[in-house]
Amino acid sequence: MPSTPSSPPPTPPTETLHEETFADPVRNYLSAVERESSGLPADRRQELLADLAEHIEVTRTERPDAAIGEILTELGDPRTIAATALAEAGNGTTGTQAGGDADAPARRGKVHPLVPLLMLTLSLPFTMIFSIGPDAAFDPGPVFGFLFRVTGAVLLCTSVHWTAVQKTTGVLLAVVVPTTVIVSWNVISGWAAGEMQALLGNLGSLALMVGTAVWLWRTRRA
Repeated sequence: MPSTPSSPPPTPPTETLHEETFADPVRNYLSAVERESSGLPADRRQELLADLAEHIEVTRTERPDAAIGEILTELGDPRTIAATALAEAGNGTTGTQAGGDADAPARRGKVHPLVPLLMLTLSLPFTMIFSIGPDAAFDPGPVFGFLFRVTGAVLLCTSVHWTAVQKTTGVLLAVVVPTTVIVSWNVISGWAAGEMQALLGNLGSLALMVGTAVWLWRTRRA
C-alpha cells in the first residue's frame, strides 16, 4: 500500500509575521525614547510615547509600502526627541509634535553648554577684579558680577543639556547660595570685614561655584 506523503507544516499567516516583524523595532524605539526621557513626569512621558506610537501607526496606514526603519528614521533619534521634550517641559510648554525634532539641533546649537558655566563661574572673579569699594559713587564690580550671574542662570535654565532637577540644583549652588552668603556676610560685618576674611569667604564661594560647574559639565547631555 503506497504511503501517504506527509503534509508540510502550516505556514503562519503573512499578516502575523508582518506584525511581529514590525513590533520589535517599534518596541525597541519606544523603549529607547522612554529610557532617554526618564527625567519627564510619568504622565508626560506616557503622553510622548502615545503620540509617537500613534504617529507611527498613521504613517504606516498612509504609506503601507514604507519600511518601518524608514519611518523611525524620519521620526528622529530617540535621544533628540527626549531632549526636546525635556526642554519643552523645563520651559513650561506642553505638547510634543512627533517627528518635529528637525528643529532640535538648531535649538541645541545656539549656546554651547560651556557658556553658562563660564559665566556663572566668572561672575565672582569679575566682581572682585573690578570692585572699587562700597564708598565709591559707582562700583562696576558688583554690576558686572550680577549681570554675568543672571545671564549664566538664564542660559542654564533654558538649555536642553540638563534636566530640570540639574538646572535647579545648579542655580541654587552657583547663584543663590554664594549670593546669600556674600550679602549676609557683608551685612553682618557692616561692610567692614578684613581683607583676609573677605578673601577667604570669596574663595569659598568660588570653590562652590567651580565645583558646581564641573558637576554640571560632567552630567550634561550631548
